[in-house]
Amino acid sequence: MKDSAAKSYHHGDLRAALIAEGLRMLEEREDADPSLREIARAVGVSATAVYRHFPDKEALRAALAFAAYDRLGEAQRTAAADYDDVLDQFQATGRTYVRFALDHPALFRLMAAMPPHDDLFDLEAPEDDEAGKLLRAYAFKIAGEGASVAAARTIAMRAWALVHGLAVLMLQGYVPRDEALIDAVVDTRGLGMGGPK
Repeated sequence: MKDSAAKSYHHGDLRAALIAEGLRMLEEREDADPSLREIARAVGVSATAVYRHFPDKEALRAALAFAAYDRLGEAQRTAAADYDDVLDQFQATGRTYVRFALDHPALFRLMAAMPPHDDLFDLEAPEDDEAGKLLRAYAFKIAGEGASVAAARTIAMRAWALVHGLAVLMLQGYVPRDEALIDAVVDTRGLGMGGPK
């Protein structure tokens, strides 16, 4: 049993230990698609114990994707903190999205296969992951005071489509990874936000 997983498990948080181990497996083996049994074995518990927390593999995959979106959101929040201007902060979150995808391809593929809930702007929806919260918050800030949900949603979808598309193009090798290109392409002002640069 991995020390960190064992520590979490012995403190009674088997669910967190299973998620941590699943994320570790995805990070270490890019083509990994770990099974419930494989993760249970690595944590040192029976498959039966896993099913108390995750009734099937899809439930586990959803939990891993949610945790990955949380990691992305934390990285985006850290990157945005380096700037004072809202548009600069928003661009920093976009650049971080692309770089996170390139640095963590297996996590990114899982996230793309298990996206957050259907509508980031449904305020009645379950609790969002950190990346979802951040995207929605910036979309409303950029849309401006009193802006409609539709206006904020459009900003969010434009920005998400841009960074997701660039990440996929680079991961598939259609576009080489180029830090200057990431900076140039991820320009929210080019999406009609904030006027000309």
